[in-house]
Amino acid sequence: MELPRLCGFEAAEQQQEEQREEVLSRQQERHYRLLAELQALVKALPSACQQRLSYTTLSELALALLDGTVFEIVQGLLEIQHLTEKNLYSQRRQLHSEHRGLKQELFHRHKEAQQCCRPHNLPLLRAAQQREMEAMEQQIREEQRMMDEKIVLELDQKVIDQQSTLEKAGVSGFYITTNPQELTLQMNLLELIRKLQQKQAEAEKSFS
Repeated sequence: MELPRLCGFEAAEQQQEEQREEVLSRQQERHYRLLAELQALVKALPSACQQRLSYTTLSELALALLDGTVFEIVQGLLEIQHLTEKNLYSQRRQLHSEHRGLKQELFHRHKEAQQCCRPHNLPLLRAAQQREMEAMEQQIREEQRMMDEKIVLELDQKVIDQQSTLEKAGVSGFYITTNPQELTLQMNLLELIRKLQQKQAEAEKSFS
């Protein structure tokens, strides 16, 4: 009496095994396709960059891209980066505008003072005004330097955030580093992911 139940259990197990094999087969097929597309994209890079992007690196990258999560992560990181850059550029432009306004205001104030000044006092007035203008220009240079330092620090922090996030996501080649060669490699990997994402989006659009 137990035989039919046992046969049914074995059939269910066999069906599950076949489904697992089918899923693995589809994943393997997608992995090969992603790898082939990455290899094609790499050919457009400078030869020095191509040498750093070995078959193993590209194969590991293709594996990380299988479920599409990394595409979403990279898209989010790039959007944050663009917003940060836009905000920092806006702050720098605002500071430049304020400085221009201060210089114009000082220039007009100096001009009015000279018009009201007695001729024999003009040399002293102009000397004092020159010192005031130089002091303002020094202050402006210092504020611009501080703004530029702030921009560099914030952009560096965004790079660290990207490295850390992609390392945690298991993307090969990403870890926190300031080594210029490694940063170039990571930038190339990001560019490959972005181009592959665009390519897939265009393919999906053409099928829809």
